[in-house]
Amino acid sequence: MRSEGRRRALPAAPLVLVLLAATGCESTPDSRPEPTAAWSTPVARVCAEPGAGPSGAPAGAVTVDPSVTGDLATKTRNSPPHTTFWLRPGTHRLAADRYAQVVPKTGNVYLGAPGAVLDGRKTNQYAFGGTARDVTLRHLTVQGFVAPHDEGVVNHDSADGWVIEHSTIQNNSGAGLMAGARQRVHANCLRGNGQYGMNAYKAGGPLRDLVVEGNEITGNNTDDWERKRPGCGCTGGVKFWSVDGADIRGNWVHDNRGAGLWADTNNNDFRIEGNVLEANDGAALIYETSYNAVVRENTIRRNNWVEGRKSADRGDSFPFATVYVSESGGEPRIPARTDRIEIHRNVLEDNWSGITLWENADRFCNSPANTSSGDCTLLVKDTGRCTRPAIATAPLYADCRWRTQRVDIHDNRFVLDKSVVDCAVKCARMAVLANYGTYPDWSPYQGERVAEAITLEQHNRWHDNVYVGHWKFVAHDPSRVLDSAQWQGAPYRQDAGSTFRARDGG
Repeated sequence: MRSEGRRRALPAAPLVLVLLAATGCESTPDSRPEPTAAWSTPVARVCAEPGAGPSGAPAGAVTVDPSVTGDLATKTRNSPPHTTFWLRPGTHRLAADRYAQVVPKTGNVYLGAPGAVLDGRKTNQYAFGGTARDVTLRHLTVQGFVAPHDEGVVNHDSADGWVIEHSTIQNNSGAGLMAGARQRVHANCLRGNGQYGMNAYKAGGPLRDLVVEGNEITGNNTDDWERKRPGCGCTGGVKFWSVDGADIRGNWVHDNRGAGLWADTNNNDFRIEGNVLEANDGAALIYETSYNAVVRENTIRRNNWVEGRKSADRGDSFPFATVYVSESGGEPRIPARTDRIEIHRNVLEDNWSGITLWENADRFCNSPANTSSGDCTLLVKDTGRCTRPAIATAPLYADCRWRTQRVDIHDNRFVLDKSVVDCAVKCARMAVLANYGTYPDWSPYQGERVAEAITLEQHNRWHDNVYVGHWKFVAHDPSRVLDSAQWQGAPYRQDAGSTFRARDGG
């Protein structure tokens, strides 16, 4: 499986969203009402309030006995497809073999009674595997499994059409859950897993049509993989790889070590809406080398305190942000529900910095600096074409690199009180920038070409936002730090129609 980091080159249930009226002061003399306001987003407190399963076996269901080791796997093996299994209250175990697991058949349904737990006892690697489609898990706790790095415990083989609902998947190694096409992950507690709460990866992808709704995703990456493998890019609440079409809505993603949500490498057509992204050690959201997304009506607060402060303490000038768009943009040639990345009507409060748009000038198809393990953009089918001299001419000059373009950031509210975040510098920044291109020697993107393009030519735009606090703005490269007047002035002309208001502690 591919593993990537973030920045690798520097020079060197339906939601009810309530709009609250707000007014404030502008940076210009003739004040007018603020163009955006605060959203009240419900919090999915699933782990503290799990839904109870059926107290009795449904008609026709096969009853599974916790006192019989391996009963669930045996009865699954001996029953036909489309069988419903009801797990009695108690702790269910598999055989004492690392590869012992339940291998469902097409259409099987697994229901847990109140108190039903499937425990891997730190012996079994996987709970549910195999390639059967349209399997359902409800009201079951799955814990204590020891999946290897980059692998998962439930739906280990990324089979299609699975539905996982009202379940608690906790305290496992690896990922608590893998994903297949047409998967529905609803109202679950994904807690305390060693690497990810969920790893949305399917070998041979892309993985199409994924819904993640109303889950609590908390405390994952307990094994701290970035410390074990620095720069691996393999941690966080949920990681998405080559997913085409995803709705991520109404989740509470909090207190994960690393990023909250991370879409990495040729994802497309995401809607990330109505979530509460809170108190993750790293960014709330990373959208990397991917395309076409809507990020709206999310509450994003107190993220990136650990990783942001760590970078500042080591003297790194890069604007590490809470929403990090890295080599990703809108692309009309790739079918999706939008042809932009639109970030709007979100509230970002007391995070370490705001939104960074970044493009690595040295990261493109066939470059040794492309850390996406040999992947190319979705616009080039024959990767071998991205070489000299052809890469220096149209259309390959544009199509052989992931471009941060057509990003529209508007009607958001950015609030930062430095006394809350406990910082003096480097924690209140918006940014659009690239590095100075240097590598490899045949690259057509050397020098400031990419920095000029992302800053001035690729239709990246902030407008009609509200800023509360003493914000700074980084443009072109890390050394170019601007105040709001410079940011709004030539040549950048950003944040037209936006308001800027300082406050005590800000």
